[in-house]
Amino acid sequence: VQLQASGGGLVQPGGSLDLSCAASGDIDTINVMAWYRQGSGNAREFVASSTTHGRIVYADSVKGRFTISRDHAKNTASLQMANVKLEDSAVYFCNAVVVATGDFFAKEYWGQGTQVTVSS
Repeated sequence: VQLQASGGGLVQPGGSLDLSCAASGDIDTINVMAWYRQGSGNAREFVASSTTHGRIVYADSVKGRFTISRDHAKNTASLQMANVKLEDSAVYFCNAVVVATGDFFAKEYWGQGTQVTVSS
């Protein structure tokens, strides 16, 4: 199973940016798709998640500004970032909990990360 994140870049404060994550490989079920981020010198932190059953959770720091969505048929997830702030600058990682074909249990997978820089 591989996760490919894309869409990062430079955005001005107050602007918007969309991130995408595509899961590929021998996938039976994706239980959760999520986004995490790691700013310079900081630990990786949770941003948002979406379960197959439609439960969505956001970190308090992004609630009301970011929106996570999934296309279950395409095994993709998006993160729509609006009204971004300087502190949103980070490498954003796609994360998924996946039951691979032939496996009994779900495993956690990580994408390679995409850089988001908020700067004027």
